[in-house]
Amino acid sequence: MSTAKLILEGKEYDFPVLIGSEGELGVDVTGLRARTKAITYDPGYANTGSCKSAVTYIDGEEGILRYRGYPIEEMAESSTFIEVAYLLIYGQLPNLRELEAFQDQLTHHSLIHEDMKKFFEGYPRGAHPMTILSSMVASLEAYYPDAANGEDINLNIIRLLAKAKTIAAFTYKKSIGQPYVYPRNDLSYPADFLHMMFAVPAEPFPISPSLENALNLLLVLHADHEQNCSTSTVRMVGSSQANLFAAISAGISALSGPLHGGANQQVIQMLDMILKDGGNYQKYVDMAKDKKSDFRLMGFGHRVYKNFDPRAKILKKVADRILPEMGIRDPLLELAKHLESAALKDAYFIERKLYPNVDFYSGILYRAMGIPTNMFTVMFALGRLPGWIAHWLEMRNDPTTRIHRPRQIYTGQVKRPFVSVDQR
Repeated sequence: MSTAKLILEGKEYDFPVLIGSEGELGVDVTGLRARTKAITYDPGYANTGSCKSAVTYIDGEEGILRYRGYPIEEMAESSTFIEVAYLLIYGQLPNLRELEAFQDQLTHHSLIHEDMKKFFEGYPRGAHPMTILSSMVASLEAYYPDAANGEDINLNIIRLLAKAKTIAAFTYKKSIGQPYVYPRNDLSYPADFLHMMFAVPAEPFPISPSLENALNLLLVLHADHEQNCSTSTVRMVGSSQANLFAAISAGISALSGPLHGGANQQVIQMLDMILKDGGNYQKYVDMAKDKKSDFRLMGFGHRVYKNFDPRAKILKKVADRILPEMGIRDPLLELAKHLESAALKDAYFIERKLYPNVDFYSGILYRAMGIPTNMFTVMFALGRLPGWIAHWLEMRNDPTTRIHRPRQIYTGQVKRPFVSVDQR
């Protein structure tokens, strides 16, 4: 085994070097504090591996994303969201019998307990859908207590996946004051969600293949993305042996932040602002380069990718194809294309590798489907659910898992005597 050498205050220490299946290198500093009394300092954990995982591989330099070894380009072209969910959670693609059984389970567990409808009634009409989604997922534990064995855990996984789309759709119906629409057993996962979102009782909502396929693709592309903020949150909460629903609820809350799941909403808001200002996209490209301006081009650049986000490449092609099929001419899409073209020809963005990311086009597609802006992050959560579950399950089954307990560099006051209130 190769080692890395650390020289600290004149003393030398050797630490094991771990090698991943794709050749990634990591220095194992598990024994660092015990041996040296020192810790590593890494704000945002950008250089810290918190776990070993076989779920997703990302190479940000080359723009590579793979689910369990399968390239995202191939998954996007040929798979369904249900296949991807099975792959991520159980580690392999299902055969026909396994896929049909999995689909059947998801179909017949999609209803939520009638009592839970009272929870929706307790929220004000203007409550943000992510707030409701997080709370409702956490409340599932009251109806389906923490599972003790593998069979019960798997049933709760099925329940969560199946009921999440129902909860998400009910959340939207609550926000607009419409009656809830119950799930249908004859529809696919994405089609059933769209039906519950847009139908009204006794009036079925016609779902075109283009609409269904577009949502399926978006869910596939969002299914997992390695150790991002929300996934790491799921693992951290789960490390305390919190139940599945509590851990996923925490992940939803982490995703709700504007720097994470809310980014595609910010892209739409930015494009809308530019359009209302006359559509002069070059003006905003110049503003983004101006150090005196606080304007940022939303949807450009990524914490991980130093190349083109592979998901953005896929979505760009799909948007070009699907929107005309749906009969939609969206001025924001045309504006987005101009903005992307201008930025990618500009040396400022090229040198800094600020390429469009997945958020740049996903919001436009959601908008084309009629999904309101405040539901964008809910759609992200719905797609990311299989990845969160896969990481929670992987962590739970790993015998080396320890409760997460990061260290800190203390910068406060040194020891001082307490002074009673009458002497202050």
